[in-house]
Amino acid sequence: MVHDDAYLPTASDEESLRRVVDDLAAGRLSADDAFARLKGMSATEDLGFARVDHGRASRNGFPEVIFSEGKKPEHISAIAKSLLGRGGNLLATRADEAAYEAVRSVAPDAVYHRDARVVTVLRTAPPHGPGRVAVVSAGTADLPVAEEAAVTAEALGNRVDRYFDVGVAGIHRLFSVIERIREAEVVIVVAGMEGALASVLGGLVDRPVFAVPSGVGYGANFDGLATLLAMLNCCASGVSVMNIGNGFGAGYMAATICRMLHPAAGG
Repeated sequence: MVHDDAYLPTASDEESLRRVVDDLAAGRLSADDAFARLKGMSATEDLGFARVDHGRASRNGFPEVIFSEGKKPEHISAIAKSLLGRGGNLLATRADEAAYEAVRSVAPDAVYHRDARVVTVLRTAPPHGPGRVAVVSAGTADLPVAEEAAVTAEALGNRVDRYFDVGVAGIHRLFSVIERIREAEVVIVVAGMEGALASVLGGLVDRPVFAVPSGVGYGANFDGLATLLAMLNCCASGVSVMNIGNGFGAGYMAATICRMLHPAAGG
């Protein structure tokens, strides 16, 4: 009989699934035991205030992410403890100092990325090769959203190159780094105001571009709504638009594409 801990899901759940199949084929595991292991990998843990999805990594490639905003510190720590109890990595977004301390209470190795408002606990390498993502921001005021995208993509195992404050008000700044941006496999562009950088960059690269309105701008910007509408009306091809301030979504999408380009060894 194989010990149960051998099948606890990790950030590399694909390896755990493969181990179950190999042990079943070799006769080290009965069909009933194999079914029980697989069922356990996709189980949901009911904490009363949250149902933690322990099968997310095997379905989507990364464990469930904690959206910290609006959650009580004790809820954040309990969810983090549940997720980390199965092994692997943890990502908590929109985290303030209280959220960071909540995660750190159950994971002393937690790292707080203040600019990004993200907490990470990275204990295992992803089961795929690293992709290369360029995160480009129009201005320094866009940095929190840009950093959220960058830290997310890095936490999912990718190399991230940052190009900040290269907006259209001084477009020569963009031209000075455009050749390096073109080396990336996915480009994320974060901008406020009229969001023109997304259109300009979309017309200069042959890579998928994810545009993120940062919410930065004066009154008629309407907290990013004007930027969002401008990006949705982008005339350049190959540009997809995320929700206002959704750096996490852009970083995750970039990582998803990179995972397709760099599949797991033998996968």
